Amino acid sequence: MSKPCAFCAIVAGDAPAHEVHRDDHTVGFLDLKPVFPGHVLLVPRRHVSTLADLPPDEVPGFFALAQRLERAVETAMDAPGSLVLVNNVVSQSVPHLHLHVIPRRPKDGLRFFLGPRHPYRDTDEAASVAERIGGLLQVDAGA
Repeated sequence: MSKPCAFCAIVAGDAPAHEVHRDDHTVGFLDLKPVFPGHVLLVPRRHVSTLADLPPDEVPGFFALAQRLERAVETAMDAPGSLVLVNNVVSQSVPHLHLHVIPRRPKDGLRFFLGPRHPYRDTDEAASVAERIGGLLQVDAGA
């Protein structure tokens, strides 16, 4: 038997959370173990594991709300910036799509970086990778 989804329990009202938003499609709440105070998670009410699983017609509303949430978190926490991210599978602590909005300040101590870096061997390798990804985008768009 699989473990119940912690975020579905919050959506259903069966688990406590400090909610900042709730509507017919999404719920936003404070992260239980925040990186910094004001760290908010935004989840779709529908259980989907990754961003790729979110139905395309729900993506615009989800990200429009994420944009509003980013502004609200920064303003409420008097933060000059934020980190907005989604993990898909790797480093995803709960297998339910969730977008993080984390308030940031200069010299706040968070060592978030994209690394180590692995450069392409040469321009031919970069061109090959770009062609593979671009080709799949065209197929996915029905081109």
